[in-house]
Amino acid sequence: MSDYRDPTQPTAARVADLLGRLTLAEKIAQMTQPEKYSVTPDEVAALGMGSVLSGGGGNPKPNTPATWAAMVSEYDEAARRSRLGIPLLYGVDAVHGHNNVHGATIFPHTISLGAAGDPELARRVARATALETAATGVRWDFAPMVSVVQDPRWGRTYEAFGDDTAAVTALSRAYLLGLQDAGDGRGLASPHAVLGTPKHYLGDGATLWGTSKMEMLGLRFHIDQGDMRVDEATLRAKYLPPYAAAVEAGALCVMPSFSSWNGVKMHAHRYLLTDVLKGEMGLRGFLVSDWQAMDQIDPDYATAIATSINAGLDMNMVPYDWRRFIATLMAAIESGAVPLSRIDDAVGRILTVKFEMGLFEQRPGDLPPLSILGAAEHRALAREAAARGMVLLHNDGGALPIGGGPIFVAGEAADNIGLQCGGWTIKWQGEVTRDLTVGTTILDGLREVAPPDTAITYSPTADFPGDARAAVGLLFVHELPYAEGLGDREDLNLPAEQVALIDKLRARCERLVVVLITGRPLLIAEHLGRAEAWVAAWLPGSEGGAVADVLFGRVPFTGRLPLAWPG
Repeated sequence: MSDYRDPTQPTAARVADLLGRLTLAEKIAQMTQPEKYSVTPDEVAALGMGSVLSGGGGNPKPNTPATWAAMVSEYDEAARRSRLGIPLLYGVDAVHGHNNVHGATIFPHTISLGAAGDPELARRVARATALETAATGVRWDFAPMVSVVQDPRWGRTYEAFGDDTAAVTALSRAYLLGLQDAGDGRGLASPHAVLGTPKHYLGDGATLWGTSKMEMLGLRFHIDQGDMRVDEATLRAKYLPPYAAAVEAGALCVMPSFSSWNGVKMHAHRYLLTDVLKGEMGLRGFLVSDWQAMDQIDPDYATAIATSINAGLDMNMVPYDWRRFIATLMAAIESGAVPLSRIDDAVGRILTVKFEMGLFEQRPGDLPPLSILGAAEHRALAREAAARGMVLLHNDGGALPIGGGPIFVAGEAADNIGLQCGGWTIKWQGEVTRDLTVGTTILDGLREVAPPDTAITYSPTADFPGDARAAVGLLFVHELPYAEGLGDREDLNLPAEQVALIDKLRARCERLVVVLITGRPLLIAEHLGRAEAWVAAWLPGSEGGAVADVLFGRVPFTGRLPLAWPG
């Protein structure tokens, strides 16, 4: 007879043996994922909880790689103390590096990788991200986002590779492989590999403006979590291919979207979740819900839970109210609203992934060293990626690359790590803070890269002393950090105060270069004639020297627009 603790046994045999030992309560616990602030390690041990996550900003105090590793280890050790010793999966949104961790390498946001258009670069960035994430004990990343963006007003535009299905498919497949293949021949069983999560299934980049009903922090979402209204042929041709490619490449986890297709919420869509994704496409692993997404299915919580589980949800992200979820699902099983066969299927899928990831055999010493976080080679890669994603929008009379002469630099984003990193950095929504995390500001990069004896004078408000003029003016305009629906923005025009900076700096320089630090295209057509050159640097991450590399010509402009530029 097989024993689930025997690593020489086939995965299917180990799953069957362990599934037969679990009580119904333990099965439900395996399907439950609370946020770390709402569950203790002792509760994880007592119940045999299947997973814990840190949401955006779900950091230990103080926020260091060492405290992260200690926190995750405490939960992992607790799970191994449970009756059957089933290890848990700890999950995070490491969407541009291990971005919750102070001192980790913050890579440019995904839109920049889309502009670079190089699958091998995307794979290398994902591999570095996986190493830094796994070093803290986290073996599960809620990435990549494989959305095909149709409207740049969406607050998640910067998390996507672009608007072209083929490009998104190639880049996201490469990114997934970078997360899941450590190159040591062990696949996901390597402790240097991280489980990827293609998201958000399906078509979240194609929802229509004004169809979202979500409100948060007193603000209404407009397009995020909205409704996609297309026929099935369009759905399959334009939005499904990245998922098919991901499953073919070894994806074992997919996250459904908050959004809807023709009025039906994805978390309730049995046809798309079970028939298409699990049946037709052959997903062997599990589906994980988004943050409290099941609550949106029906005003009656019991109906919402039964509907979503029956539709195909396996692991359920219930960050705060996990006790209610467990009790509600138990009652639904006892009443017959959810068949036990659906529970066994869900738990079997979760256990399959845990076995194939080698979690039962993993030991703390197997993980990458903590010193890998923020390592020089990773920061060099982040600098390369950010530089290769920069796009030259306009260059009149050869204003770029910059040759020399005194340079006036203006704009708050020139000297602010928080602005150049954007959302999903240390905090969920990011923060306008110069020292948000370890890195190099763009201004520091300019001073590093500029030719010797080049005078660089900085004023965030373009208030320069006397009546001196500069050969070159560099203005960095920006969006404030945002994430998800709180970043939905109807008006993509440059803010009036930043337009005023263009005119202010224009009067003090011979040639003006405007650099956009932004998560999406902004409307600039009416302002183009006010500057000799315009550059999209996107959200370059912690290595601001990348911007200087390209502006001074150390690295050529090679980026191409990953999505249509409006206006």
